[in-house]
Amino acid sequence: MKNEIKKLIEGFLLKMTIGDADVKVETEDGQTKDGILGFLGFSKKKEGSESEKTNKKSVNVSLNLKEPRFLIGQNGQTLVSLQKILGIFLNKKLKENFYLNLDINDYKKNKINYLKKLAKDSADEAVFTKEKQILSPMPAYERRIIHMELSERKDVVVKSQGEGFERCVVIEPSID
Repeated sequence: MKNEIKKLIEGFLLKMTIGDADVKVETEDGQTKDGILGFLGFSKKKEGSESEKTNKKSVNVSLNLKEPRFLIGQNGQTLVSLQKILGIFLNKKLKENFYLNLDINDYKKNKINYLKKLAKDSADEAVFTKEKQILSPMPAYERRIIHMELSERKDVVVKSQGEGFERCVVIEPSID
């Protein structure tokens, strides 16, 4: 399956006139990691999670390109859209349903590490200054990384506030 996915992706990229790409594909059976959460580095599986109900496979695709910025876009928006399109394309071609996690030149990996550090630093600052920290507005999957990174901490309360594109994470010191 990995070789078939790799060939389909390479063909897809050629049709988009992106010929010089190093494509790496890893597959998981849905039991070891939980879709995008596994990709994000959160491998703890909760009872009744979506992938547990559907037992979907997860496919991680890593592309290395000479000019990645065109496929990553501003704040990774193009990358997210490309992941959706490529996921639909592969699911239809292979007639198999699975989660696709696409990363280009380690953009997502680096973004996740940045968000985890931001979460820890902001929580530490909230505790130290005893003032709430309001992070910049971010997409749902980025807010989720912040929430999950701080979920074990008892010294802070983490919540999201706002609507639509203005929704952001608020980190407050817990009152004990």
